[in-house]
Amino acid sequence: MKTNIKRRSFLRNSLLATGGLLLVPNFISCKDDDIDELPIPDNLAEKNFEQGVASFDPTNSQVIIWTRYSTKNTSATLIWQIAKDKNFKEVVRQAEVTTDASRDFTVAVEIKDLDAGQKLYYRFVSVDDKATSPVGETLTFSESISEVKLSVASCANFAYGYFNVYEEIKKSDADVVIHLGDYIYEYGENTYGSFRTPEPKGEIISLDDYRTRYRQYRSDEQLKELHRRKPFICVWDDHEVANDTYKDGAENHQENEGSFTSRKQSALKAYSEYLPNMTNLVDNSIIYRNLKIGSLVDLIMLDTRIVGRDKQLEYSAFYNEKGEFDAAAFQQAWLNPQRTLLGTTQLGWLESELAASNSTWQIIGQQVLMGKMLIPAELLTLLAKLLAEVSATGSASEETFNLLKTSITELVTIKTRALQNDPTLTAEERARIETVLPYNLDAWDGYFMERERILASFKSKNVVVLAGDTHNAWYSDLKNNSGEKVAVEVATSSVSSPGLETYLGASATDLEAALGLLIDDLQYSNFSQRGYMKLTVTAAGIQTDWNYVDTVTNKTYSNSIGKTVTL
Repeated sequence: MKTNIKRRSFLRNSLLATGGLLLVPNFISCKDDDIDELPIPDNLAEKNFEQGVASFDPTNSQVIIWTRYSTKNTSATLIWQIAKDKNFKEVVRQAEVTTDASRDFTVAVEIKDLDAGQKLYYRFVSVDDKATSPVGETLTFSESISEVKLSVASCANFAYGYFNVYEEIKKSDADVVIHLGDYIYEYGENTYGSFRTPEPKGEIISLDDYRTRYRQYRSDEQLKELHRRKPFICVWDDHEVANDTYKDGAENHQENEGSFTSRKQSALKAYSEYLPNMTNLVDNSIIYRNLKIGSLVDLIMLDTRIVGRDKQLEYSAFYNEKGEFDAAAFQQAWLNPQRTLLGTTQLGWLESELAASNSTWQIIGQQVLMGKMLIPAELLTLLAKLLAEVSATGSASEETFNLLKTSITELVTIKTRALQNDPTLTAEERARIETVLPYNLDAWDGYFMERERILASFKSKNVVVLAGDTHNAWYSDLKNNSGEKVAVEVATSSVSSPGLETYLGASATDLEAALGLLIDDLQYSNFSQRGYMKLTVTAAGIQTDWNYVDTVTNKTYSNSIGKTVTL
């Protein structure tokens, strides 16, 4: 058959090299493109699209559609179509685009000027090879939307298990998937999980390595089908580059692995090829952005990992030769107002977006925990000792486990007595629960002053903060230093990466209960199950469901809702 096809000369963004990063731009399609006639064969076969199709960053007027084409040729010319029906009788927009090895034969078309409130279908076709992609499903949001359902996912480690959580999200009634990072992991085989073998088998460092790892992930049937069915909104975290990344380095990058700047550039170029986001006309290396969902939600996506982050503090740097902790030096570094997680530019942008927002809700999608996790120092020390033993030998000693259990029991008892105003509570006992340290210096807990500034910007707004990264589920009140609640944070468990149960065993449940009592702002946690969150957003409130699967090592699994909270 013959169909009208928009001319191939639609705008392609120029490739930008900014801030040391070289990211692949989207192809752009606007409504006023001219129309040509090009044939689409009737006898198409579904082949050569081994990574399927995907869509990203839907708004009320645009969406990005994506694919990758497998070919031995130096380039591939594809027709893309987006339609109101899956049979493509009512084509909304269509055009021709050429891709090549410079972008690993991926295509990301940012289709602008679409009508609001549409269910849409899309596909890609190679006329030369008589090949068609699967038909993808996507949407644009209604300008008067009254309800939206958001699934929230993070931390998918191929080596640790199947993507049953992605399967559950696909089955859900969620409109869109918000992915908060650690979409891939950089480790080699048997390093961080051994259930499935990553490709390539070694740790990924080069551009080809990162591309190969993305191709493996995107060939996974559970993830591929989820991408086909639902649009994604993504930000990167650390494992898209290397563990505990900051702007100038990473914990999992050593000198013998070459230049970190080169590695980061390769990692983020591959990321932009496989997980495109809405074009930033000023700088396409910037992924922080605001996606408006009608007047219901400002979905503000942040980069808390790469663009501005100063190196994380480490407790080990504050112990002297005698093994004594220098609390004064730590506090000076911790409270340094110059230390930043977002960077000056992004911080100012966030404050401006919040101040200007007149949507009902401001939902902030970002990577690391913002809630204040100040826990008794003795408990933190024991947890660090246990994790160090696991890292060194594969398991913790019975002595350390017993010390941890004893400490948890005693601290809970003391805190309970304190809450009951027990007059027999000694100064020594009170010091045990009041001598606290931040739980995770890689999270907002390690950037105290900047967090206080951001919390100040939440006042008078309806802010809900999303987080991932930890592989565990959390729900916390967000309070400023005066104790005033200004927002809430809900954090998702992981898709497959291990939680604290892997290291603590049955003690994980004990720690959950203990932290719920010992940390005043913490309302809920789950350290033992893999899953995702679903947020059902209306003007009246946000229902948050923590969904879990019972296994990631067998594709026969059951699912359950572990906690529901209405905000």
